[in-house]
Amino acid sequence: MATQAPIPQTPLNLVVLDMAGTTVADGGLVEQAFSAAAERLGVEPGSADHAEKLDYVRATMGESKISVFRHLFGDEDRAQQANTAFEVAYGELVDGGRIAPVPGAREAIERLRAEGRTVVLSTGFARTTQDAILAALGWQDLVDLTLCPADAGGRGRPYPDMVLAAFLRTGAVDGVRQVVVAGDTSYDMLSGVRAGAGIVAGVRTGAHDTDQLARHGATHVLASVAELPDLIARAEA
Repeated sequence: MATQAPIPQTPLNLVVLDMAGTTVADGGLVEQAFSAAAERLGVEPGSADHAEKLDYVRATMGESKISVFRHLFGDEDRAQQANTAFEVAYGELVDGGRIAPVPGAREAIERLRAEGRTVVLSTGFARTTQDAILAALGWQDLVDLTLCPADAGGRGRPYPDMVLAAFLRTGAVDGVRQVVVAGDTSYDMLSGVRAGAGIVAGVRTGAHDTDQLARHGATHVLASVAELPDLIARAEA
């Protein structure tokens, strides 16, 4: 019987990257901004209530921040107040020069685009916060598209909506198996898996460790997003 020819690898030409913890190093600013927002809503710093809420924030890194605040504060008005306070606090920290690119992230993105791939940056932050980060880093024109939960119907991770919005808006590939997703949280992994991405890469520069990333569907775990271009090249070889 004739040996069947190997099926050629499909070009992985759409790459959806998380921001904080994956391409952007923020040094724990999420926790600092949350503490400021919680205090504004009457949560006493150092209290058991504060510790419990902060644990939830850590566990849900990568999720849409308004969804986190809805869970923590219950009614919509308080959740919106907390979200606004969070955005203000995080923006002030960003403006104070408290963020930087993950080493090698910009170079990885530039290489991916030079290879003809479409790169999208996604985040669980609101658009105002995302834009503040992009401006602080000078990344406004670095990628083809940026997305926040509101750009994909309002649901952030762990839903697949932002990955699928990138797929639909860019038209860069013919099928979801040609999409690469990379992030530092379990929610990034879940969103990639649920979107049907061909590669769902976890990186160890952010919130969650190798075990958490693998348990939530990572096909690969990398030390850094800087390793992603080589991984994609190997997958296509």
